[in-house]
Formats: sequence, C-alpha cells, structure tokens
Amino acid sequence: MVMEVVGGGETAAYSPRTVEEVFTDFKGRRAALIKALTTDVEDFYQQCDPDKENLCLYGFPNEEWEVNLPADEVPPELPEPALGINFARDGMQERDWLSLVAVHSDAWLLSVALYFGARFGFDKTERERLFNMMNDLPSIFEVMAVIAKRQSKEKSSVSNNSIHSPKSSSKGRGSESVKHAKVMPKNEDEGLDEEDDDDEHGKTVCGACGGSYAADEFWICCDICEKWFHGKCVKITPARAEHIKHYKCPSCSNKRVRP
Repeated sequence: MVMEVVGGGETAAYSPRTVEEVFTDFKGRRAALIKALTTDVEDFYQQCDPDKENLCLYGFPNEEWEVNLPADEVPPELPEPALGINFARDGMQERDWLSLVAVHSDAWLLSVALYFGARFGFDKTERERLFNMMNDLPSIFEVMAVIAKRQSKEKSSVSNNSIHSPKSSSKGRGSESVKHAKVMPKNEDEGLDEEDDDDEHGKTVCGACGGSYAADEFWICCDICEKWFHGKCVKITPARAEHIKHYKCPSCSNKRVRP
C-alpha cells in the first residue's frame, strides 16, 4: 500500500496495483492538471506568487489540483513535480509560462505512472500496455497548444471585427500596456554625448561579473535588489527583455522566503 502525500502534510492510503488502476490514477491526475491550466487558470496564476517559496503543482487521482510546497520526506513517497514553477511566472509571457508548466506536468505524470509500474513489478508487456494507454491520450502540452490556437483565432476574429474601433483594447498580463523590465539600452543616437552618458553611469557595475558600464552594451536591472547586470551575464537579450514585466535576477530568484 502506498501512502500518498497530499498537500499540507496530510496522507491518504492509495494503492493502484494493476495496469488499469494505474491508468485510472494517471487519468485523474491528468484531468486535475488540465483543469488548473485551463478552467481554473486565473486561480492557479494567483497562487503561483513568485515571492513565495519553491512551489509545485500537484494533481490528484480525484481530479483535484493544488499548488503547494514539496513534500518534507526525503526521498518522497512519490516522484515530485517540477520545483519552483512560481519563480518563472513574471519573467515570461503567460502563455509561454503555462506551456512550460504543462511540459513539466506531462513529465511528472509519466514518472508517477512508471513509479507505480516499477513498485508493483509490471513486466515488459504490462509496461508497454500502460504506456500505450497513456499515449492514446493527448499530452497536457498538446491540449494547451490546441486551446492557444483556438484563442488566437478568436482574438484575430475579434480584432478584424473591431478594426474600425481603435479605442477598444484589452489590457492584462502579457499585453503591450504593461510595464516592462527596466533596461539600460545601447546609445544609438548620434546626437547624444557619450561622455555625459559615461559620467552618469560610470559608477554602475554588473552584479554578476563586476564589469563597469559601457554605452555599447545591453543592461537590465533587477526589480528586487535593483542591481544592474549585463544582459549576456544573465542570458537576457533585448528582445526577451521586451516581454519581461518585472525582472528578477538569478540571485533573487533562488532566495527562499521563510515565514
């Protein structure tokens, strides 16, 4: 019998021992994760606060989901979902972030199912049958891709219908109206005095490599510690920075906030 760790430390007896039972477990967890990323997406988004500790998205066999801290057990009774999904939330477009969570959720579902298969001694034939049953269902990532494509078509249709109404616009996460990360762009205006620019930022140093500011390099500022970084040092390009609302440097992203 497996004691499954449920959010908040609560445990519940659960023991899927046959291929059919493991597949039923897989379908329940899958339905829960799809629910979190689609119909309950607003609630899921709000729960994934980047200022909290490393959070995981759990799906349970009863088709319920939960955002919570990882299990305290080491090693855990079951494989754990991806850790720290909340840290990437504000550094990506919402659709891209949800797709990333979907990919990790697919990997977690497979790991849990294969864990049960190994735990209860499934042979090659049983493992193959279990995999084929799971593979007949679209992955969570594929479900998200279909939804995104449909929403894109609907948005395009609405845009075409309102082409003569320039005042009607939709504001929200990921829209062009939001505040972007603070960057120190290259000086491309010939009329600007580079010496004045160097005087203004001469004391600025990169929080990663310690190098001094140069007007011909791209820089980005962390919204948490307010330190400046070379884009190349933190692997942020000017194009990517355009889609970041609030930038959190690697050091601040790795900090764990204790209650």
